[in-house]
Amino acid sequence: MLLVSGVTVDAAYANAAISIAHASPSTAAATRIGCHLRSGRDNTDMPGVSQALVEFANHHRQPAAPGIEVIETPRYRITLQPDFPIPGPNSIAWVRCSADDADEMIREARGIVAPHHLAVNWILDPETQPTDFADHLARHGVELEAEAAVMVLPIDAAIDQPDVEGLRMHDALADAEAFRSADAVNSEAFESPARAPQTLEKRRANQLAAGDRRVLLATIDGEPAGSAGMTLFPPLGAIINGGAVRPKFRGRGVYRALLAARLEIAREAGVAGLAVWGGDMSAPILTGLGFQTVGWRRFYLDESTL
Repeated sequence: MLLVSGVTVDAAYANAAISIAHASPSTAAATRIGCHLRSGRDNTDMPGVSQALVEFANHHRQPAAPGIEVIETPRYRITLQPDFPIPGPNSIAWVRCSADDADEMIREARGIVAPHHLAVNWILDPETQPTDFADHLARHGVELEAEAAVMVLPIDAAIDQPDVEGLRMHDALADAEAFRSADAVNSEAFESPARAPQTLEKRRANQLAAGDRRVLLATIDGEPAGSAGMTLFPPLGAIINGGAVRPKFRGRGVYRALLAARLEIAREAGVAGLAVWGGDMSAPILTGLGFQTVGWRRFYLDESTL
């Protein structure tokens, strides 16, 4: 067991946080941070936020890993996760092409994804080229679905652990039942379809093999209440995702507790801070907990590849 900010975490995170696989994310040699920031100013106005963490949050690229296929070209980057068949994990991003090539590039990328029968998000960032790429997508029947803020939290930030009676944190990768419970929490919280047990077990095996993934299941008096994930990329940062709380447990501090637990795990792993894409619901909460906005992403749903 490991005590994380006053909450007991069952299983082997104490050792796992140290002995992770060091997958190296790609980072750009130069950055145009100024246009990304909420205030439009350099992040020297953000106490405690390093330029390196801002760079990581804005330019990190998911590397290939067990269960994650990456197809990299000079004009775009496709990420496919067949065992996690939803848009977002399956995406076409980092679009960098000429306006004259945009329509042909869309057809080419769709042709690569189509044999996998997966819907994808086209993910646009502030440096997408051409700048009117969204208009090209619209001509192919692809419209804006959602926006997110790119947000960061320095590793030395303080998040007080709420006093939630009966709360325990569990390593959801430790056994199949805990992983299924964490996924069920996610499905209920986000009103998404439940996934087949064999698919979940394959995902769990892949995440264990990758070595850098962490998944937490929060229970209250033994009942699943919340779940959350993260991926560690020391020393640059950690990407957090999937923070979910079942409706019946909301308003009791479970979300904050999951965030505090992940921050402590990230500290033990020696990373510079947390990075996350905050949506309409999560961004205001994260801002209240000290996260700062340093960029944005826009998501365009493409179901033509199903």
